[in-house]
Amino acid sequence: MNTAEKMQTLKEIITSKGSMLISFSGGVDSSLLAVLAKEVLAGNSRCVLLDSPVVPRIAVAEALQIAEEFGLRLEIIPVHVMDDERFQKNPAERCYWCKKKSAKVLKGRKEALHYACIADGINVSDEGEHRPGLMASTEEGIIHPFLEAGITKADIREIAQAYGLQFWNKPSAACLSSRIPYGDEITHKKLTMIEEAETFLNTRGFNQCRVRMHGDIARIEVMDDDMQKLLDNREDLVKTLRSIGFSYISLDLTGYRSGSMDEVL
Repeated sequence: MNTAEKMQTLKEIITSKGSMLISFSGGVDSSLLAVLAKEVLAGNSRCVLLDSPVVPRIAVAEALQIAEEFGLRLEIIPVHVMDDERFQKNPAERCYWCKKKSAKVLKGRKEALHYACIADGINVSDEGEHRPGLMASTEEGIIHPFLEAGITKADIREIAQAYGLQFWNKPSAACLSSRIPYGDEITHKKLTMIEEAETFLNTRGFNQCRVRMHGDIARIEVMDDDMQKLLDNREDLVKTLRSIGFSYISLDLTGYRSGSMDEVL
């Protein structure tokens, strides 16, 4: 199927549900799903952003901004993932336990609203990655409209651009725990350090970047075209990240890539 045909299939899937609660992050995937659900389901769609220490504050602010711009009904509900030792110990299946806990919160809201289903922005491109959270969500009955329609990440961006949605090229994001190597405990202090370091990089114009935390070492990933710019700002960068608490600051010469912590699995 071409993109237009996939789009039509997607709309039919959404329409067939009658009502939909959307697990919303403010990323391109869930934002497009939310906009389309609002269009085809009228008042029978609602978004929920599950907030926790692993969610960057900038992500929450951007989600609120998108919701306001497109008239999406958005609720922010806390989920206490850090209370779960299975998550905090950071095993390779960390995302499984997080999604299990998150699904319970979403299901409670769905039942209170008497909605037909819960949907997320998982798509075909996600199937090729280490995604234990996808298994957990599916087990809990959360549906994946993009996956059902055979839509990839590239398709999502193409559809969003065709719709004139300014977030179509928004950089990919992931929870802060993905910056910590599997087996290293997830703590509030580590998450805060990572978020402060990435926020600093964002303010310096590095929109697609990651600060991976290996003990007291910060391994920075930026796009290939941004490497020289990073080196040009080396002194300021080193001073700031050391003030945050990192002892050593390194640049990953392989560059930015999604899920680089999974490469050891």
